[in-house]
Amino acid sequence: MKRFLIVIEKANGNYSAYSPDLPGCVATGVTRDEVEQNMYEAINLHILGLEEENLPVPKPQAIAEYVVIK
Repeated sequence: MKRFLIVIEKANGNYSAYSPDLPGCVATGVTRDEVEQNMYEAINLHILGLEEENLPVPKPQAIAEYVVIK
């Protein structure tokens, strides 16, 4: 099992998401739940495509942290 970080951004009327470890792997959705599900499916398809092309699947390396500003 691999865990890939996804970044979710709120846009005008929808959400978009991407994974820093998987360039070009993106998804959108009307709700946050929808974009998360779409991103899950996009990552699965992205990895499947890499494997079918005998390309390496990147190792998850991205991390996230919040910075508190006072």
